[in-house]
Amino acid sequence: MPGVRGRRGSLRERDFHQWLRTHLPGGRTGVLPIGDDAAALPVGRHRIVLLTSDALVENVHFRRTTSARRVGEAAAAFNLSDLAAKGGVPAALLIDLLGPPGTPSSWARSVLLGAESMAARYGCHVVGGDTKPSRTRTVLGMAAGWVSRDALPSRRGARPGDAVVTTGWVGHGGAYRTDLNRLLQVLPRIREGQLLARVAHSMTDTSDGIAESAQLLADGSGCRVVLVEEALPLHPRLRASERAGPRAMALAFYGGDYELLATVDPGDVPELVRALRRTHCRLTVVGRVERGRGAWLERSGRSKRMPPLGWRHFEPR
Repeated sequence: MPGVRGRRGSLRERDFHQWLRTHLPGGRTGVLPIGDDAAALPVGRHRIVLLTSDALVENVHFRRTTSARRVGEAAAAFNLSDLAAKGGVPAALLIDLLGPPGTPSSWARSVLLGAESMAARYGCHVVGGDTKPSRTRTVLGMAAGWVSRDALPSRRGARPGDAVVTTGWVGHGGAYRTDLNRLLQVLPRIREGQLLARVAHSMTDTSDGIAESAQLLADGSGCRVVLVEEALPLHPRLRASERAGPRAMALAFYGGDYELLATVDPGDVPELVRALRRTHCRLTVVGRVERGRGAWLERSGRSKRMPPLGWRHFEPR
């Protein structure tokens, strides 16, 4: 179930990121801290290069029967979503293919064609990669992009008084949690991220769920991030179960949404709503930033600590 702690001493993603920040020079000297949506390297005085990677593993993210083209599209989209969370302009994509001996070449070709199709949709292309034998089919995507130094939102800039906004729906992943094909249908918010990055104080994507993303912004910024349950734009498939209480929220916070969560000056919200409407994307105010610590959930005017919901890598669900 979401939020279950792993065994003592086992690998946990957030703890591992903290270890990396203290043991690797990049954790202390990078433009963005290790563990943010992407790595950021300065090139010249005004431009930042963004680098990110993400992997899809058979029997975790896809089945043997899943369309190989769909897997390739998802490998590209997951990485492009990380660039979107930093307001990035996509530049290139690399794809590594790992599979056991006997893997059909048609599968590999279809994965690459799917990745190229998604990349081209956002103005970049697959420019290389690698192939290696492996016990399990795995597709590793790596994306590069760029952003202006003055338009790079991290997870550290949230300020008390900010409005918390999200693109699209909350709960896409929970709505389709039993349908891997639909979970892989992701359209990264590239243009929306660029518009938000112009004024956002902090931003991240919601690939692990909006609850987990709110916690990341709160931890990074040293503020309290409050989500208002009644304001969340629940996915249409979850609305029918809205009265189910805790279960509905568990599904809403399941992960796999790949939307953007940002904190902005409340005065910027009306223009952002209009700008994103032109991209056919809704923008919703779902909370606020206060003095304090941690992520909180408000319901009927009462706040409590955010329950540990959302995707937890290396932990049972």
